[in-house]
Amino acid sequence: MSHPNTPTAGVVWADPARHAAFDAWLAPLSARHALRPETLRPASADASFRRYLRLDTSAGASLIVMDAPPDKEDCAPFAKVQALMASAGLAVPQILDWDAAHGFMLLSDLGGHTVIEALDPEKPQDAEAWYRSALEVLLAWQTASRPDVLPAYDDALLRRELQLFPDWYIARHRETVLDDRQQATLAKAFDQIVAHNLAAPSVFVHRDFMTRNLMQPVTASGPLGVLDFQDAVYGPVTYDIASLLRDAFISWEEDFVIDITVRYWEKARKSGLVGARSQSGWGDDFGEFYRGVEWMGLQRHLKVAGIFARLTLRDGKPRYLADAPRFIHYIRSTCSRYRELTPLLRLVDQIENIQPQVGWAYGRV
Repeated sequence: MSHPNTPTAGVVWADPARHAAFDAWLAPLSARHALRPETLRPASADASFRRYLRLDTSAGASLIVMDAPPDKEDCAPFAKVQALMASAGLAVPQILDWDAAHGFMLLSDLGGHTVIEALDPEKPQDAEAWYRSALEVLLAWQTASRPDVLPAYDDALLRRELQLFPDWYIARHRETVLDDRQQATLAKAFDQIVAHNLAAPSVFVHRDFMTRNLMQPVTASGPLGVLDFQDAVYGPVTYDIASLLRDAFISWEEDFVIDITVRYWEKARKSGLVGARSQSGWGDDFGEFYRGVEWMGLQRHLKVAGIFARLTLRDGKPRYLADAPRFIHYIRSTCSRYRELTPLLRLVDQIENIQPQVGWAYGRV
């Protein structure tokens, strides 16, 4: 409960001691940044234990507060990646103050409108400019990459993420127990997915690069803002483009996805991230590159299906699981295009009680 006599009483605090610590932290900042504590209000929440609050300044602007309980969230990765992105020229929140002991941050405000709010799946022609802008942001981030700075998106991490699918989506959400044969099918599929993923060269990876985490420019000529980057790693170049175009919250027709992916691939080749001019030489052929994107997207969709189930069943956030059908569709669509993924497709169909289509034609192999 909030203390009724404090300036920040408009925001609910489950822990009175944390509320008191927040007020004590905010008090000296109010004069320094001309804050109006009585305007404190919710800005947004995410899938973690963090929440974001907005408050106004006496100059008519606004700032953001990150509330991240240190026993549940570590702000240090956020600060590290923020510095990396800022040095790469990306528009990210500026850290104005940080109470590491209590997990409070005062941040600049990138505005209140995400890119996804401007998109309509029925009007891809209107979305193209937004996605081109997103590609420029992504390429600026990736071309700033260097090894041994961020955690590695390696075999172990890829497999830990994949395991969320059987642990949370299959066992907990679908309440299905896999027999030995089904477990072997899943294990073989995971081996194939990880091998494909790790064949791609490594770059800085945002790890949730989608239109809900990109902010519309505050000014007409400004760049897109970037949020929710604290989980960044060093891993497959295919990951963020897969996240962008196989979005968790909006879907596009295949021709639009391929068109934007081609545009990205051409720019990535010119930048030396992939292709003959790159150190790895990987991805010079678009077919090879697109297969890599699809297999990377498959890893992400299996992971996110598990995460969304966990958010619902463990964390009490049911709205996320409402998007599970989108991920199952992504998973099934990708599996249907590659013969080696046919066993995984059949397993998913069994879990979802989907009758297989007789005579299904498999495309790219």
